[in-house]
Amino acid sequence: MKIAMWSGPRNLSTAMMYAFGNRADFAIWDEPFYAPYLKLTGENHPMAAEIIATHEADPARVAARCSGAIPAQKPHFYMKHMPHHMIDGVPLNWAKDCVNIHLIRHPARVIASYGAKRDTITDYDIGYTAQADLFDKIGGLVIDSSDIRQHPEIMLKKLCAAINLPFDPAMLSWPAGLRKDDGIWASHWYNAVHKSTGFAGAEGPLPTLTGDNLNLLENALPIYEKLAAHKI
Repeated sequence: MKIAMWSGPRNLSTAMMYAFGNRADFAIWDEPFYAPYLKLTGENHPMAAEIIATHEADPARVAARCSGAIPAQKPHFYMKHMPHHMIDGVPLNWAKDCVNIHLIRHPARVIASYGAKRDTITDYDIGYTAQADLFDKIGGLVIDSSDIRQHPEIMLKKLCAAINLPFDPAMLSWPAGLRKDDGIWASHWYNAVHKSTGFAGAEGPLPTLTGDNLNLLENALPIYEKLAAHKI
């Protein structure tokens, strides 16, 4: 089985990658198309030059690996993807052979978390429009990070059942610290999850946003609600 887990940034996506990566039967790939995205767009992301230099930046080669043999002779392959990386010129045909899952999170939480890492945020950065467009193209399952944090075992069992994958209790915890499958960008983005050994528990009240961030929320919220209507 190949799983393509699609989400915008700050959506519990790294914790989910660690959950699947802690299973003995899964190979893991962290954001395969990040380097091609940065090379094609010239976006000024943290560590952009290092990412392009360290990771495969040719989108055709990345797509070929996505559709090729599963690494390390594992039976299953978990790929953490971001919809907004799939710009013009980046192949998507490989996704038809995957179990496509869309991981979502309330945009107020995403914007507040992402804003702690970057000074300027755009609609495109948080990825809601791209995720809705992708969902319309390829379909798939939808799961909400809030539900996972509130009931990790229940929701992971529910997700595994939905994709005909036996649940493994190893998904509920992982060792703290850097993981061998992390992209080079982990030193900038994964600080909090590197301190974790499992899912963090239910989230508190929604953060209050103002100014430009409030405008981002107003644009993203209807898209989130559209996707949330399909969640398992």
